Amino acid sequence: MIDRATPALAQTYRPDPRIAALADWLGDRVAAAPFPETRLRLRNDRAAATVGLDSLTDAEWIAHFGRFAPLPDNLPQPLALRYHGHQFQVYNPDLGDGRGFLFAQLRDSDGRLLDLGTKGSGQTPWSRQGDGRLTLKGAVREVLATEMLEALGVHTSRSFSIIETGEALWRGDEPSPTRSAVLVRLSHGHIRIGTFQRLLAIDAPDPMHALIDYCLTTFPGPAGPDGVSPAARLLNQVVTRLADLAAQWTVAGFVHGVLNTDNMNVTGESFDYGPWRWLPRWDSAFTAAYFDHQRLYAFGRQPQALHWNCGQLAVALRLVEAAPPLIAALDRFAGCYRAALARRWCWRLGVHPRGTEPDSALVSASEAAMIATGQSPDAFFFAHRGGRGASGAWAEALAGYQPEADTHAYWAEAAPQTMLIDDVEAIWAAIAEHDDWAPLHARITAIRAMGAAHGPSPAPLGHSAPDWH
Repeated sequence: MIDRATPALAQTYRPDPRIAALADWLGDRVAAAPFPETRLRLRNDRAAATVGLDSLTDAEWIAHFGRFAPLPDNLPQPLALRYHGHQFQVYNPDLGDGRGFLFAQLRDSDGRLLDLGTKGSGQTPWSRQGDGRLTLKGAVREVLATEMLEALGVHTSRSFSIIETGEALWRGDEPSPTRSAVLVRLSHGHIRIGTFQRLLAIDAPDPMHALIDYCLTTFPGPAGPDGVSPAARLLNQVVTRLADLAAQWTVAGFVHGVLNTDNMNVTGESFDYGPWRWLPRWDSAFTAAYFDHQRLYAFGRQPQALHWNCGQLAVALRLVEAAPPLIAALDRFAGCYRAALARRWCWRLGVHPRGTEPDSALVSASEAAMIATGQSPDAFFFAHRGGRGASGAWAEALAGYQPEADTHAYWAEAAPQTMLIDDVEAIWAAIAEHDDWAPLHARITAIRAMGAAHGPSPAPLGHSAPDWH
């Protein structure tokens, strides 16, 4: 039985379920699956503190994030969102939240509206014969991905909670039966490019206008060119954000794996992690998903994929806007990407930026050095933090750069933190074979120390409000 007593929440808990005004056409009200068990495996109190939920007892945490009792003054019932999308550039109208839902919305200390969403919470009208569940390994992998990305300055969702649910799942890509879990993530939003594509497909201009207004007010950004319509202003913001996200992934050496339009958040936030990988060496052809036979979403093609996805948003917005201002917005992508890549490269390398042309030359020289040596990005940036150990053409490119003052103990360690496939499998093996969660918690601690050593990352482009990283 769910304990429905009101929890003693912190004064910083600020519920604001404003998406309810769109709910009749944006989603379907659903209920979570009645799991046979709810064993708390991970609670992210650092993230919970930003939204006033860190004061929950473990029993209250399980009631809300395992049994999904509504949070006070929040959404009375979860909402499974509706959307379409291009999957590997093939349009699919039969999508939507098939194993997750939007559970709650709340403000953080800076006033930003954040979402609590789920993965593995049960079947919905959009499950398409799926069981609506998530493997425990999938939940652990998402924790590792989000912690590592956050530490490397990527604008990402945060893994908020893992609760093991006591069901045996059968999967074609994991040894089965395998353990089950429900994951809760904290995100800046769950509005996808595919959300707009659905409204175009059903010819719904009034909801399209309402969704544009919701995004502009909920995820505020620069006003953009003078005199543009709300639709063009939104596209300009999304282009800027996704160009920056592509640069963030490049600098992190990260391959998302599945860059479909239903996985593209208009906030520019990286989320929904499946077959991700970190580069073992600098290789533009490296592909994360074993089923991506054409390497459509290979490491070096991620900027192109995100630009293409922005184009699909522009097509959807043609329902309410003429083509010229939308085309002008799309044409900004390449320049935004180059500028974001240069400033984020300097940040991870630990040097002060000098300007667009010198910084671009530094990026090119660094890539050449990595290819020549076969180093992974993690090893390269760690070994050469602040420009140390530079030689040859790369040393020439570094001339004139001022290093950051690095005093954190992390930079004196023998090797950098990594998240290669062997790291992931070793952490999972401890859980799968011995139910030993200590390696996971130890790795999270180490990754967060690495994040502290890097210091605050450049704020994401295309936002008016500060980022949480």
